[in-house]
Amino acid sequence: MRVAFFYLLLLSLVALTLWRGRTDERLAAGVCVGGTVLTVVVGNKLAIHHSLFDFAAFLVDFAVLAAFVAIALRSTRFWPLWVAGLQLTTTFVHLLMVIAPALPGGVFGAALAFWSYPILLLIAIGAWRTPLIERWRSAGDIASPQGIT
Repeated sequence: MRVAFFYLLLLSLVALTLWRGRTDERLAAGVCVGGTVLTVVVGNKLAIHHSLFDFAAFLVDFAVLAAFVAIALRSTRFWPLWVAGLQLTTTFVHLLMVIAPALPGGVFGAALAFWSYPILLLIAIGAWRTPLIERWRSAGDIASPQGIT
């Protein structure tokens, strides 16, 4: 049920970024889709054994982190920095598995899955606010009587 809910959120995010987002939001949504598909393709052992270090899953999460950092570095918006930071947290959970394997496996699984939802939420907020930000930037004068509604 949780996986189906995540896929529904992911598809909703893609639809929202196509509707209201621009390049950064669409790229970020594409990275989320690509990361999800690659995680399924590599057969994510973490879904079964939350206490084993899975190098393939680590590489997928690291590639997603690199993509989010690249988006953040080229973006004029703030939300990509938050997304990259949250993905960095997810990536470090893999390293924590190597450093402290005695921790209960559920801790790793929960930490890896948890941060996906705020990442989707931040991208969705960024996409939703994009037209507003564009209108604000095109107004020229911040104190203009047009205002932002």
